[in-house]
Amino acid sequence: MKTRHSNETGEARAVAADRLTTFVDAVIAIALTLLALDLPAPTGDTTDAMLSSALAHGKEYLAFALSFTVIAAHWHAHHEIFRYVGSLSGRLTSLTLAWLFMQVLMPFATRLLTADGAFPPRFSFYALVQVLASATFALIIREIRREHLHRSDVTPPEFAQSLVRSICLAAVFAVSVPVSSLIGGTGAYLCWLTAPVVLAVARRVQSRAVQ
Repeated sequence: MKTRHSNETGEARAVAADRLTTFVDAVIAIALTLLALDLPAPTGDTTDAMLSSALAHGKEYLAFALSFTVIAAHWHAHHEIFRYVGSLSGRLTSLTLAWLFMQVLMPFATRLLTADGAFPPRFSFYALVQVLASATFALIIREIRREHLHRSDVTPPEFAQSLVRSICLAAVFAVSVPVSSLIGGTGAYLCWLTAPVVLAVARRVQSRAVQ
């Protein structure tokens, strides 16, 4: 009887984890939709006028591509981790909702990034959203590992890799905030471009440490 009850409890926890993952997928889809709705449509009576209008909105289209890639990367990281999650804790649910809040905030941060006005505040807001999203995801991984909420008895290697990736991304975006005030737009965006290099170095160091 006790074994049956334990099995039913385990199944209920697994269902709860699956429902949270489904909810995350739905919210991410909404965030991506809101991101696309903000795109300005080019106007003009001729082909040249349409092209000129599209070029005039180039920064909005680039910001859309950037944010789409960022949100997709956040979702992919979440998907890679939560396929191992077999049960939830109250703290894990709360952290996931906080992480989702950052994803839903991304369309607004994208509009702000391409709006008129002083550059450092607009850039810093976008960067801070990324810092909080990455830091929150690092806390999610920590909670899963600490409370043993994953399905297997052995912590999957993806957890350590995702944790390092989240910390590195949070650091890169955090550094870009003061750079935007000290150097300006070019230097600040260059900080973001260093993210792939930082992640590659971190993966190499991590693989050597495991060996």
